[in-house]
Amino acid sequence: MSVAADPKQETQAETPQDLVKLTARAAEKVKAVRAEEKLGESYGLRLKVQGGGCSGFVYDLYFDQAQDDDRVLESQGVRLLCDQMSLMYLAGAEVDYVESLQGSGFKFANPNVKSTCGCGSSFGM
Repeated sequence: MSVAADPKQETQAETPQDLVKLTARAAEKVKAVRAEEKLGESYGLRLKVQGGGCSGFVYDLYFDQAQDDDRVLESQGVRLLCDQMSLMYLAGAEVDYVESLQGSGFKFANPNVKSTCGCGSSFGM
């Protein structure tokens, strides 16, 4: 006799790695920049959301050391640092690295964003 599995048990709980992800291309670029800057293993990539820009918020990325109140995540072998406030805005986001005629840089695909400005450098929630 077989018993049907509880559907609630079949769904996996959201892991910290699911909160914010890097694409393989973004991870390669982060690792290359990290090597160029000769940063030690104690540095991770900080993903931050700050007030500003014409739509209300802007993203910031830089290498930093973890703080006591940070959530430390990992994606594609890259250590990500995120404060709790920024993580609220970044949950579910994916960061890619793009190269185009308009320039190159990191691009956020964030499901929480409701609007963006014309230049694409800020967003609203």
